[in-house]
Amino acid sequence: MLLSPQFLDEIRARTTLSALIQRSVKLVRAGREFKACCPFHQEKTPSFWVNDEKGFYHCFGCSAHGDAIRWLTEAQGLSFMDAVKELAEAAGMALPAPDPIQREKAERAAGLHDVMLRAERWFTEQLAGIGGGEARAYLAKRGIDAEMAAAFGLGFAPDSRSRLKGALADCGEEALVAGGLLIEVEGKERYDRFRGRLMIPIRDPRGRTIAFGGRIIGEGEPKYLNSPETPLFDKGRTLYNLDRAAPAARKAGRMLVVEGYLDVIGLARAGIGEAVAPLGTALTEQQMGLLWRITDTPILCFDGDKAGAKAAVRAATRALPVMPLGKSLCFASLPAGKDPDDLVRDGGKPGFEAAIAHPESLVSLLYRAERADVDASSPDDRARLRGALDALAATATDKLLAEEYRRSFNNLFFEDFGWKKRERSDVQQSVLRTAPGAMPVLSTTFVRSILYGLTRFPGVAAGRLEAIAGLHIDHDDFRRWRDTLVDIGVNRPSLSDDGIAAILAAERLTEVAAFDLRYDLRFPFSMRQAETGHAVERLIAMIELLNEERDLDDEMARLNARAIADSGLGRYESIEAARQQIRERKLMLRERSFELGTVETMMAGASPSIMAAGGGN
Repeated sequence: MLLSPQFLDEIRARTTLSALIQRSVKLVRAGREFKACCPFHQEKTPSFWVNDEKGFYHCFGCSAHGDAIRWLTEAQGLSFMDAVKELAEAAGMALPAPDPIQREKAERAAGLHDVMLRAERWFTEQLAGIGGGEARAYLAKRGIDAEMAAAFGLGFAPDSRSRLKGALADCGEEALVAGGLLIEVEGKERYDRFRGRLMIPIRDPRGRTIAFGGRIIGEGEPKYLNSPETPLFDKGRTLYNLDRAAPAARKAGRMLVVEGYLDVIGLARAGIGEAVAPLGTALTEQQMGLLWRITDTPILCFDGDKAGAKAAVRAATRALPVMPLGKSLCFASLPAGKDPDDLVRDGGKPGFEAAIAHPESLVSLLYRAERADVDASSPDDRARLRGALDALAATATDKLLAEEYRRSFNNLFFEDFGWKKRERSDVQQSVLRTAPGAMPVLSTTFVRSILYGLTRFPGVAAGRLEAIAGLHIDHDDFRRWRDTLVDIGVNRPSLSDDGIAAILAAERLTEVAAFDLRYDLRFPFSMRQAETGHAVERLIAMIELLNEERDLDDEMARLNARAIADSGLGRYESIEAARQQIRERKLMLRERSFELGTVETMMAGASPSIMAAGGGN
């Protein structure tokens, strides 16, 4: 199916973005826009803005940005086509006609969704009925009450070869076979696949049931039985509980991956809703892709046994060849013989959080796995280890990533076998002596003055939102002040001083935003007598200067990390030369900041104004 740009634009135009986002995020009107605490990262003051007129959302804290389609794919975990279908249906638009094969496939899938929903409801009824007593007792033993069972749609399949087939006879046996609910053996009567099992619905990112997992009640094999692959269900591309976990993960700032259904349910019972599970197989590349759409570094919490350790290594090895820049995995090592459900039943949420508090990085896990069987005294073993590590790093398809993993593996190798330990302490001391903190940070000194200047000239904010959002601000009240000014600059740039003062008072920022002789006297944008064009020019220059300093500090931090990791003397000398260049550039920035001051203005006897409710002088 081909979707033209014009069709997609029409969908966006017919969608009220704030109404769409309001379904899962509490928005507050701010002028012509809406604001909220960002759903993509944790924050206390709102920096997430929604603009219906322009049809996009933007977070000034984490830079999340997009339209209605991107919201459904990023925040709700839908595929692109599912997002388009949902928006088109809500807007009353018909999708372009697919070709006959696609149309038939879509109609068959729609019919199967109805069949799976009816099967789920029937299983739920059996759990509540007379025959579901043993299954209810099992759930009670696991600490799963009726409310939790209902939330996850749990049910029961009676130990019968034909009960489900008879109950859903009007669906047709062909549909029940296609949905994986009946088993078909040539020359024999079709019969129920799930018998005598606790039934756990498996849902797609939109919350539609597409398959089932069945846990045996009592003795029997296999302990877990999943639906076969069907037109709805591809187990290598599906994660159990993704529909519920994705919103919770964005709120919590993390995504957990556990081994089984009941681990997921047990964590949810303890108040940890951001957990998913693969479906009886090792974590696949496609499942990793789903996880990385939600969080940069999912935490894998596999059982604390040999099988769990092997599963972690398999996942790490699979991840490296498909891992995009900026994404990774980390691994929580659970106590021996314990799974996540055990931990929350024994120690509640605190017990589980303590167990996963310090996850291991992917590079460390891979190195440790390769290092496990190496005889440290054998040159042959050490050489084989280096060769294996180089080959492992080379599996990363991104050249930069491959080089960095090779470098990290070498660092770990030399910490074990080389000269790295002897030189590390000297390098660390050098880094400490030359850390960025040795030179006062301009933003610490001047960011308050810039905010005061923006209070006087809010229109400056409207054209420089990214630069202002990029200011390094540690103070919570200053961040609230910044966000309030952005709102004024975007929606009411011509607001009078009294109007601005009233808004600051309403936001309880009057005292914070009042003129301060220690910081504000030096700049023309603080002076009533200063010519407006000159003051605005200096204000913009200071904003740009502080953003340039932030970029230099980021670069210095990267160099400091390299200096610790790459302790070879030749490499260290080149790193130190680069750091010295950054120090010199920061000194130049400091000189420029002095040039932007108002010494000539103060000497002329100018008086500062006080921007406060009822203020002035």
